[in-house]
Amino acid sequence: MNPELDDAGLLRYARQILLSEIDLTGQQRLAQARVLLIGMGGLGCPAGLYLAGAGIGTLGLCDPDIVSLSNLPRQVLYTEADIDRPKVEAAAQHLRARNSGVEFLRYHQAATLEFLASVLPSYDLVLDCSDNFATRHAVNRACYQAGKPLVSAAAIRWSGQLAVFDFRSAGAPCYACLYPEGAEDDEDRCATLGVIGALTGTLGTLQALEAMRLLLGQPSPIAGKLLLLDAGDLSFRTISLQKDPQCRSCAKA
Repeated sequence: MNPELDDAGLLRYARQILLSEIDLTGQQRLAQARVLLIGMGGLGCPAGLYLAGAGIGTLGLCDPDIVSLSNLPRQVLYTEADIDRPKVEAAAQHLRARNSGVEFLRYHQAATLEFLASVLPSYDLVLDCSDNFATRHAVNRACYQAGKPLVSAAAIRWSGQLAVFDFRSAGAPCYACLYPEGAEDDEDRCATLGVIGALTGTLGTLQALEAMRLLLGQPSPIAGKLLLLDAGDLSFRTISLQKDPQCRSCAKA
C-alpha cells in the first residue's frame, strides 16, 4: 500500500495526525503496517474495527468459524444477515465498507503452527483474539519463534485479561510462562461459562490501542505484565510476569 496520504486521507485521519505521538510520520507508518488478527469473535471484532479505522495498511483475518445467532450480542461486526457466513468473509466486508483503503486478507482456517509459520514473516504484529488454549499456545510459540510482538487478551464471565509479549526484547516472558502448556482446562470458555459482551469489546479495544502503540515504535506500558479487569466491580490491577527458565515454549535449550 502506498503510504503517501492524499487530501482525503489527511481529512480522514486528521484527529490522529494532530496527536504529537502520531503526526503525519506516524500515520504513514500505520499505513505501511501489517497486522494479523487470530479470531474474529468478541475480541477480534472491536479490535478490527479500530485498527481498520486507524488506517492500518493490511489486516489479516484468521478464523475457521461461521457466524451464529449466539455470536451477535458481543461480536459487533456482524448482523443477522451474516448468520452461516464465514466470519472472515463477513468481517472483511463490513470493515472494508468502513475503510476501503485497507487491504484485508482472509484466512478461513485454524491458526495452526504450520499456517502461522508460513504467514508470520509478512506481518509486523499479531493480535491473539482466540477463545481456546490450544490456539493461544500455537500463536504464542509461532510469534516467539518469528520474533513478532503479540498482543493477547481473553475474557470469561465478568473477568478479562490483557498482555503484551514483545519478543523483540531479550528475556521477555511468553504466554506459556504464565499458562504452561497442558496445565489448563479448555472447558473454561465463554461457550460453557458465559461472558458479558461489553467486556470483550473493552478488551478488544485495548488490544487495538496497544497494537497501535507498538506499531508507532512506542513501548507498551504492560509489556511483560498482565492487566486484569474485573467488570463486576470495574476494577483494574496489574501484575508483573517473570520468564520461566523451564518454559517449553521460550526457554533456551
